[in-house]
Amino acid sequence: MAQTTAVKEHSSKMQHRVAMFFVYLLLILIAALMLIPFIWMLSASFKLNKDVFTFPIEWIPSNPRPQNYVDIWTRIPLLTFIGNTAKLTIIVTLLQLFTSSFAAYAFAKLKFKGKNTLFLGYIATIALPWQAYMVPQFMMLRSWGLNNTHLAIILLQAFSAFGVFLMKQFYEGVPTELCEAARIDGLSEYGIWARIMLPLSKPAISTLVIFTFVSTWNDFLGPLIYLTETRLKTIQIGLRMFISQYSAEYGLIMAASVIALIPVLIVFLSLQKYFVQGVASAGLKG
Repeated sequence: MAQTTAVKEHSSKMQHRVAMFFVYLLLILIAALMLIPFIWMLSASFKLNKDVFTFPIEWIPSNPRPQNYVDIWTRIPLLTFIGNTAKLTIIVTLLQLFTSSFAAYAFAKLKFKGKNTLFLGYIATIALPWQAYMVPQFMMLRSWGLNNTHLAIILLQAFSAFGVFLMKQFYEGVPTELCEAARIDGLSEYGIWARIMLPLSKPAISTLVIFTFVSTWNDFLGPLIYLTETRLKTIQIGLRMFISQYSAEYGLIMAASVIALIPVLIVFLSLQKYFVQGVASAGLKG
């Protein structure tokens, strides 16, 4: 009887291992498929324009052209575009962290009249596409004299309903007793937010930083509408300068795209530990 039980346990373990093997194999295949476009972009960045779309794909160029990474700095003011993008991205990310975490603390830990109605109304704006109010918003900012300024982009993205929702969900998982104890000790609401809530919310902050940084860095439509002078443009708009009336210099576009991708990778890899912690803690709460 004991031998039969041991055989069944061994068989169950083997089935579990086989199942996990196929699960991991499937995940590896999916990850490889998702990486193929990035590998092709990196390969194309070292090719002549005429060789980019050759078939079958030459993954390792037989005649690599690293000169593409030199030309992108001289053909367009790429350094200016990267500086503008970094400026806007850092400012917007910091502002969203401040406004989202501050508002989320009020919605999660404070009691005031109409709190739930106000929160639902604010969060409902997520369902409203930007294209629906893009034109009146542009006319309003233009009437304020903010057209063709970085301040217009900053004001547009300084507040985030998604960021408030994300931070509020995390704050609700922090025991209210901590806030009550801090109030008894004489700590103000600003002090509770700064000394208790923010240090405990690193996973949520990291997640919001990643989402905000990536969306602002890759934003195309906003800068396209509000920024017209070359000295103010961002990297995503600058990439269009490699496209002329009759042809596109794909090798240079891919090289510039690789450069534009590096900051996003650095931010994600730097914060992925906290990002995973945020996902894991959310799973434990569920």
